[in-house]
Amino acid sequence: MKAFVLAAGRGTRISKYIPNIPKCTVDVGGEPLICQTVRMLTDRQIDTTVIVGYRYKEILRVLEGLPVHIVYNPFFDVTNSIGSLWLAENAGLFTEEDSIVANGDVYWEQEILDFILRQPEEIFMLADSARVLDGDYFFGTENGMLRRYGKELTLEERDCEYLGIAMMRASFVPRFLGRLNDLIDAQCHGKWWEDAIYSLSGEEDIPVKDVRGFFWAEVDFIEDYRRILDYISQKTGIRTNGSIITPDYR
Repeated sequence: MKAFVLAAGRGTRISKYIPNIPKCTVDVGGEPLICQTVRMLTDRQIDTTVIVGYRYKEILRVLEGLPVHIVYNPFFDVTNSIGSLWLAENAGLFTEEDSIVANGDVYWEQEILDFILRQPEEIFMLADSARVLDGDYFFGTENGMLRRYGKELTLEERDCEYLGIAMMRASFVPRFLGRLNDLIDAQCHGKWWEDAIYSLSGEEDIPVKDVRGFFWAEVDFIEDYRRILDYISQKTGIRTNGSIITPDYR
């Protein structure tokens, strides 16, 4: 199994609250977020690739010594995440194998990874039905299948928040990569990697798996970062008092 962690973006919405660092390197209980994610994956013998861009040398520094592939997206400022994943494919890393794709600014724990590994479906995306009122990007589902998606879905149209994580089996990967390349060929460089899946949802059912009850949070808004720190404080006893920990991994 493989995993691809997208960590090339700037994180403009949270940047004024944290030091001038990639948001995937914020401290989560004593280590950078990206390291927590990579360790979790590699501990399960999942072959992991991290795609970097913005201030990539800082990410390389914190990942030093970890068994991970690195793909550099030098065009991170003019492409969205679809370009980053395309570069991983063209580096020969994204091939026809079971693969997890995850955004690097998401804090998620072992329980969610275990949940992913138990699922039999060919393709699925993760969402949380407990986060409908507040959130960033929403899904609307019918019988567990993706029907609507977007930031602007009304309360009536949405029933869960998307995590930024998907799993696809080897049999689905060629269809995904084919659509990804179609979008790149059409010069759709500003799209997310998920848009390849969204475009396929008009042709086939895309299951959405509910992780309600598991803890996760996206490091995009300061409120969600503080939620992570509070959770870690309660779980581990590391006292943060809801304040931001300034990382220093030099």
